[in-house]
Amino acid sequence: MRELIILTLIMGFITSFNASAQQDKSKRPSPPSKVSQTLKSGAVISIDYSQPSVKGRSMATLTPAGKVWRTGANEATVFETSQDVKIEGKTLPAGKYSVYSIPGEKEWTLIFNKTWNQWGTIYKADQDALRVNVKPGKADKFTEKMTFNIDKKGKVSLAWADTQVDFKVE
Repeated sequence: MRELIILTLIMGFITSFNASAQQDKSKRPSPPSKVSQTLKSGAVISIDYSQPSVKGRSMATLTPAGKVWRTGANEATVFETSQDVKIEGKTLPAGKYSVYSIPGEKEWTLIFNKTWNQWGTIYKADQDALRVNVKPGKADKFTEKMTFNIDKKGKVSLAWADTQVDFKVE
């Protein structure tokens, strides 16, 4: 019985050590990043995400057209707003949301989903809070690691490879 208790304690220690080692997100192939901005309305918006790299792959491989994509890597990308905002003219209540998208050649659907604290590949459409359609464009420069930027006027840009997808937050 004593050996069983000792073995259980040792296994628990090893498990907790491995779990804490895996929590160092900076050592992942797709590193974490976060951007935030205070809008003129006073709303603070932020995007917390992981940055996948192109690594010589095509956008068609990275973001399959017509299929829900997690818009990042690892855990779900999280969009947070401190106040109600309008995204492309549609209201999104204050709170945290996971971000998914449906890429297309001429149009992308951006999805703000109520379930934000999850792994990025878990998606349930019945939890969508908002969907907006935007036009993708050609980026000014090639971006190896997927990157979000937010300017002071509320323009959010997603840049990856030679693609840029912008949406307006007010």
